[in-house]
Amino acid sequence: MPSPKAKNNSGRSGNSPGGNGRYEFMSLNRRPQHLLQRQGSDPTSARLRASESPNRRRGSGSSNSSTGGQLPEEDCMRLNPSIVGIALSSLLAMDLWLSKRLGVCACEDSSWGSIRPLMKLIEISGHGIPWLAGAAYCLYKSDSAAGQEVMLNLLMALVLDLILVGIVKAVVRRRRPAHNRMDMFATFSVDRYSFPSGHATRAAMCARFVLAHLVLAAPLRVLTLLWAVLVGFSRVLLGRHNVTDVAFGFGMGYFQYNLVEALWMSPAALPGLMGQFA
Repeated sequence: MPSPKAKNNSGRSGNSPGGNGRYEFMSLNRRPQHLLQRQGSDPTSARLRASESPNRRRGSGSSNSSTGGQLPEEDCMRLNPSIVGIALSSLLAMDLWLSKRLGVCACEDSSWGSIRPLMKLIEISGHGIPWLAGAAYCLYKSDSAAGQEVMLNLLMALVLDLILVGIVKAVVRRRRPAHNRMDMFATFSVDRYSFPSGHATRAAMCARFVLAHLVLAAPLRVLTLLWAVLVGFSRVLLGRHNVTDVAFGFGMGYFQYNLVEALWMSPAALPGLMGQFA
C-alpha cells in the first residue's frame, strides 16, 4: 500500500495509477483544451507548428517582414534615383529658375515692363499668320517660275511647321510658365502648351530658307539672323516660354529646313498646282 506522501506527490503531478501498479504520465504534446482555444488553433495545426524547424520559421518570418515592410516601387525610385533622373531634375529646376529670372517683360509692372510693346511687336513678326499670308500673297503676285517655286515651297514649309509643332505640343503637353499672360495674337487650342516654341521653330526655319534662296546683301543677312535670335529671346522675356522650349525650337526649326529641302517641289509640278489655285 502506497504511503500518503506518494499519494500526495502523484496527485500533484497529475499521474494516475494503472491496473498493474505503474503510473502513466501525460504526453507533453497533449495540452488542455482551454489552452488550445486560447491560442486559436486546433491540435492538428499545433502539431504542424511544432514539427516545423526553427530555420524554416525564421526564414518565413524574415520573408514576411521583408514583404510587409517593403516600400512601393515609386517611393524606392525617389529614394534611389538614377544619375539620369538626377541630371534631368536638376536641368528642369535650373530651366524654371532661369526662365523666371529672365521674364522681365511678363507684365507691365515688371522690371523691364516698359519695353513690353516692342517685344510684342517682335512676337507678331514671328507669328504664323503673317508669314502664311505673306507667302500666299507673294505666290499669287509672282510672275516668274523661279519666284513661284520659292514661294510655294516656303508656304509648304510654313504649313509643315504648324503641323509638326502642333503634334509635339499635343504629345508633350508642357504648361506655359506660371508668370505668363495669355494675351498673344491669334492663339489656337495647342497654344496653351509651351514645348516647343512655335515662334522659335518658325524663326530658325525661315531664316535658313531666306538665306539659302534669296539674294541678300551682307547687312540684310546679319539682320535676318538677328531677327531670328530676337524672336526666340522675346519668348523668354515675355514669359511665354521656358529657356528649353526656345532652345529645342531653334534646333527643331533648323532640321525642319532639311526636311523641306528633301521634299522640295520641282518646277514641273507647278503648272498643275497653280491650276488648282486658279
